[in-house]
Amino acid sequence: MAKKKRLSGAERRSQLMEVGRGVFASRGYEATSIEEVAQQAGVSKPIVYEHFGAKEGLYAAIVDREMDDLVARMSESIATGTPRERFEQAVLAFMTYAKEEPAGFAVLTRDSPLAAGRRGLTRVIDDLALRVADIFRSEFEHAGYDPDVAPIYANALVGMVTQVGQWWAEEGRSFSVDHVARHVAALGWMGLRHLPKEPSSPGRRKGARRRGG
Repeated sequence: MAKKKRLSGAERRSQLMEVGRGVFASRGYEATSIEEVAQQAGVSKPIVYEHFGAKEGLYAAIVDREMDDLVARMSESIATGTPRERFEQAVLAFMTYAKEEPAGFAVLTRDSPLAAGRRGLTRVIDDLALRVADIFRSEFEHAGYDPDVAPIYANALVGMVTQVGQWWAEEGRSFSVDHVARHVAALGWMGLRHLPKEPSSPGRRKGARRRGG
């Protein structure tokens, strides 16, 4: 009978994170137990505690790894091309992650422990928006817009993409990732193309018309 290969510390940690990711994705944080993760990984509970300290430590390590993967994909997608191409590539990169890593995407967008702070989807939006805001800031300045408002549009657009990603993962798989990404990118880009330098309030315009009449 072949002897079972003993995993190194790094290999065991990676295996536990992979197993944990699947359990968290299917059950959510609260319903997941270290006992179930250990059982599926074929180890004792103390082994899991040795590597991660507690369930929250395992969850935090998994979220960090998924965030690194997603941010790397997004950062690469916005590194080259025209502003429109970079925007479209960023949308496609996010949607492709949702398709290729469904368990990771589920972990990022499902419930998370309160003690974990700004993790999960909130952190996805925060981190990606910071990177996208840098692109918007330079493009706004070049076009004569106030660069200080760039984070408003970066957060709005990244939030839109993450929401569509959630919808696609749960209900919209009858549409291809490319098809959804094209529509989302078109909506976002057309809005940016016709962006006024200083948007006015619809309420104020109506009031002005009433006073003028």
